[in-house]
Amino acid sequence: MTKRIQLSPGIPGAFKSLIAMSTEVERAAIEAGLDQKLLELVKTRASQLNGCAYCLDMHTTDAVKHGENPRRLFLLDAWRETDLFTEHERAALEVTEALTRLSQTQDLPDDVYERATNVFTEAQYKAVVWEVVVINSFNRLAVPGHAELPHRD
Repeated sequence: MTKRIQLSPGIPGAFKSLIAMSTEVERAAIEAGLDQKLLELVKTRASQLNGCAYCLDMHTTDAVKHGENPRRLFLLDAWRETDLFTEHERAALEVTEALTRLSQTQDLPDDVYERATNVFTEAQYKAVVWEVVVINSFNRLAVPGHAELPHRD
């Protein structure tokens, strides 16, 4: 893979602000009662759609550390075809896909919005949407920079 300029540290103040935003969104999500495993599924699914190897490596590793079953991660790309995901997770994944593919969807479809707001509180729904915004931002920095995977033993 072609070595490229790393964008994340490129504008330190902006990256620091993005990290702070991520931390605040995670805090709000947990305070709203969302499970960390659901948040990692959101981050992993968006990273799959965006082809971000760095974020996939990070968030699948984090998901497992939080107790996620690796089988669900292996099947995440085909989540609709399994009964392995809860109603809340399915709603979050639908929102994630629609917002990550915004150039194609041009909107969050009403049926997806309704399913999400039927299972999430307002605070939870906001946190899921913000989580999608944050991970897409990180993906958009890591992918064009060909962010290198960390070495793991």
